[in-house]
Amino acid sequence: MKIALLLYCSLLLLITFLPLIKNEYWVFRVCEYPRLQKLVANIVALILLTFYSSSQDVVVLVFQGLMILNAGYLVYLIAPFTKLAKLQVLNVDTDIPENSIRLMIANVLQDNTNYKGCLNEISKANPDLVLLLETDSVWDKQTESLASEYAFQVKVPLDNKYGMLLYSKFPLKNTAVHYMVEDDIPSIHTEVALESGQSIQLYAVHPTPPVPNENPTSRERDKELLLVADLVQKSELPVIVIGDLNDVAWSYTTELFLKMSGLLDPRRGRGFFNTFNAYYPFLRFPLDHAFISTDWKVKQIRRLENSGSDHFPIFISLQYEKQAVAEQKADTPDAADLKVAAEKKSQV
Repeated sequence: MKIALLLYCSLLLLITFLPLIKNEYWVFRVCEYPRLQKLVANIVALILLTFYSSSQDVVVLVFQGLMILNAGYLVYLIAPFTKLAKLQVLNVDTDIPENSIRLMIANVLQDNTNYKGCLNEISKANPDLVLLLETDSVWDKQTESLASEYAFQVKVPLDNKYGMLLYSKFPLKNTAVHYMVEDDIPSIHTEVALESGQSIQLYAVHPTPPVPNENPTSRERDKELLLVADLVQKSELPVIVIGDLNDVAWSYTTELFLKMSGLLDPRRGRGFFNTFNAYYPFLRFPLDHAFISTDWKVKQIRRLENSGSDHFPIFISLQYEKQAVAEQKADTPDAADLKVAAEKKSQV
């Protein structure tokens, strides 16, 4: 039993520190996902170790020390995504409806047939803009009733689990569908006109994950996100990037993307808002995101009810405020970040 416990502790230490190795292979990147789960498992290990601790058992004492340090490290990593941390994106002080936008992002799961449940959730949330992911031609047909309220649409239904349907109450212009890295993985780039007439730039993305049966490395995902970051930097408009990024909010790649793009994460200081996996409560991670430029503030962010998918939808209400740029600051890349980003973008 003691040997099994020490092996368990060793495994926890291993999966905590594997992500520190900046290797693109899926084993290293997937270990970034379960931070909260690792902390819970670490606490369990510490409790169990107390039953074997004694002043004579040096090995157990060493492991107790290591697990205490590991728990502290995990708390440090998790803290920015709790309500104890400082908000990275400030709350709205004065409501300006004409400069506001309500967004809903939902990975519907292509094989899911609960179309009515999805439509009901959209109706309840009443967003101005809806992004539906993993949508094929059947989902396109089953959600076409949305056109009565959402006059502006961009539809890219695909049978490969990377289809996109974008519905908007606000006018869209300069709209294009791009296949930035892989020939069958689309992204939608469009300007959206708010009620005030203010134009904003929206990027809807769904890069592939680093998993053995699809992409053994994170190369394609990382490259697509960094190419989007370049577009964000060049944009003169307020920017929103939405989608299922197949990456957690605290990963090395996401942090690099935020530095290179100059965008902010509205989750920080508010909570995890885990969206995947809806089927397994203990194995949930924040994979569906809305990242925003520094001229936005938050009205509301919440996770919506699941309607048969393995993802929960996420809802966020934002308000454009030009002066917010002086109130909130994005992280900036250093020389090492710039070098890594350049290398990742140059990969084939």
